[in-house]
Amino acid sequence: MPVNLTANAISAIVAGDVNAKPLVQILDVKLAGATQDRYRLLISDSVLVQQAMLATQLNGLVKAGGLRKGSVVQLIEYICTYIQNRKIIVVLNMEIIIPDCDIIGNPKMLDESDSAVQKSVPERPFLSAASDNNNNHLGAQNAVRSNAPFRNNVNSSNLASSAQSFRPVVQPPYQPPPNFKGHGAIMKNEAPARIIPIAALNPYQGRWAIKARVTAKGNLRRYNNAKGDGKVFSFDLLDSDGGEIRATCFNAVVDRFYDVIEVGKVYIISKGSLKAAKKDFNHLKNEWEIFLESSSTVDLCPDEDAIPPQQFSFRPISDIESAENNSILDVIGVVINVNPSVPIMRKNGMETQRRILNLKDKSGKSVELTLWGDFCNREGQQLQALVEAGHFPVVAVKAGKVNDFTGKSIGTISSTQIFIDLDHPEAHSLRDWFDRGGKDIASHSISKEIMPGGSKNEVRKFVSQIKDEGLGRADKPDWVTVKATISFIKTDTFCYTACPLMIGDRQCNKKVTRSVGNSRWLCERCNQEFEECDYRYLLQIQIQDHSGLTWVTAFQEAGEEILGCSAKELYLLKNEEQDELRYAEIIRNCLFTEYLFRLKIKEEIYGDEQRVKLTVVKADKVNSSAECRYLLDSIARFSAR
Repeated sequence: MPVNLTANAISAIVAGDVNAKPLVQILDVKLAGATQDRYRLLISDSVLVQQAMLATQLNGLVKAGGLRKGSVVQLIEYICTYIQNRKIIVVLNMEIIIPDCDIIGNPKMLDESDSAVQKSVPERPFLSAASDNNNNHLGAQNAVRSNAPFRNNVNSSNLASSAQSFRPVVQPPYQPPPNFKGHGAIMKNEAPARIIPIAALNPYQGRWAIKARVTAKGNLRRYNNAKGDGKVFSFDLLDSDGGEIRATCFNAVVDRFYDVIEVGKVYIISKGSLKAAKKDFNHLKNEWEIFLESSSTVDLCPDEDAIPPQQFSFRPISDIESAENNSILDVIGVVINVNPSVPIMRKNGMETQRRILNLKDKSGKSVELTLWGDFCNREGQQLQALVEAGHFPVVAVKAGKVNDFTGKSIGTISSTQIFIDLDHPEAHSLRDWFDRGGKDIASHSISKEIMPGGSKNEVRKFVSQIKDEGLGRADKPDWVTVKATISFIKTDTFCYTACPLMIGDRQCNKKVTRSVGNSRWLCERCNQEFEECDYRYLLQIQIQDHSGLTWVTAFQEAGEEILGCSAKELYLLKNEEQDELRYAEIIRNCLFTEYLFRLKIKEEIYGDEQRVKLTVVKADKVNSSAECRYLLDSIARFSAR
């Protein structure tokens, strides 16, 4: 059955018509490079041949064997753009009509002139049908391989053998080129770029636009490398077809768009460049990432119900147990426990906050969720208040990071989003399950069991165990939590005078002294003088429990948690206002109050003597409700052994 390809399809596409859905034939398929997973095509409309590039999302058609040399296909979505000063058709979507077919017609490369073709092909007034078909096929192959005019490969034996079946060659009738005057504005970039799905984006498109909702916006980060200082931020986009992609801005582009971009809003974005996504930092299921430039446009448009506010791919907690370390995934569960926030010192010397909570779901498993930084005070405090009030909220985690250190856990990263009691079918189903009896079903934790507020290498201890177990005498400090009562506070020297100057983004805090013959303060580290100093806590506190007592040191933040006021306020109250009654009342209110002390225990050398120093990192008054839950959980774990 003869196949009629769409007449003048190649001319129309090259001239700018991308709205038709022509029927064309594939004359060749090959990899663009030895190490690249991208395919080049030669496309024919039976008269002309043009080079093309297959979008990577269609690679499966080639690998499955459906798209090959000779296939007749219908182009659904495509564009024509310049690549290395040559026009290339980029095929975004197609449908295979006939997987295998003989070469149709006698096509030639589009950039060959008619005169060149006529000069290179001798007159063939009489050829057999079989020889004509063979040579048409061979001529098409030569054109595909070398972009050269077809040559007559018929030898004398072919002519002799087909002498009895001569027939004249019928030339195709002349067809004038199509008129595309109406598309002139598009070719001159005078009209808006056509909006395409995110899934169709690729680096070979000259002009594109996408309409998408911002689902996440990263913090503004500053960096320093061999090229100098810089700043960067990224945001994630979701369109109505479910396609997701990340957009990134650097330096001057940050100034243009950082304040413009808002999470939840819908924008039309165009004129950016696409580069391969770095999967170490980009969890979205897209091989490309948009880099906005000085010429890029970001236009706010009315909200559209067709674009969902967020897209989730929830994994049950039981699946996390077999997930790879550092993998990024979405998880949803009911919060069954929230621990206090504790300060953590990073390797770069900066301090941050960490809060651990526990989630359970219908899979019969529970997992630790570790909140870092702002999540601790923002979502963390809200979750703690809800749990303490007896409401166990459903929490959805978008882009949590898997950690496999002594069990599996989930942690937040810069692109993580936390949703509390989300309006989502999965959240409603989990809520109903929990309220109907799921809360009473025992669940097995896939994370290491630790005490509230603890880290992966610490447990709850009694005071006597600190000495009995020789804590703090190893190369690294021990971190433990002790539930104890304050029995005494030294009040003669409860603070010191500190340098208020900033070194980078941190305060100096070194001890300062009065200058000789001067009322100004001097910091030897900063080598500067100033009118006023700061005051920071250096508390010596005796704590005790049923097993014994010990001395601990509390610095600024821990001192404020214990006494409830700043060191400067207490210093002025005692030394300038001389309000002894109020001063004594502040101290007295702390005595015989039970706290959860998080301690750093490390052996240090003072002169020629080695002593174990206990430093209070965090001090929280004991919450009766949370402590009862901890004790009940401890009893349940002990009974299960």
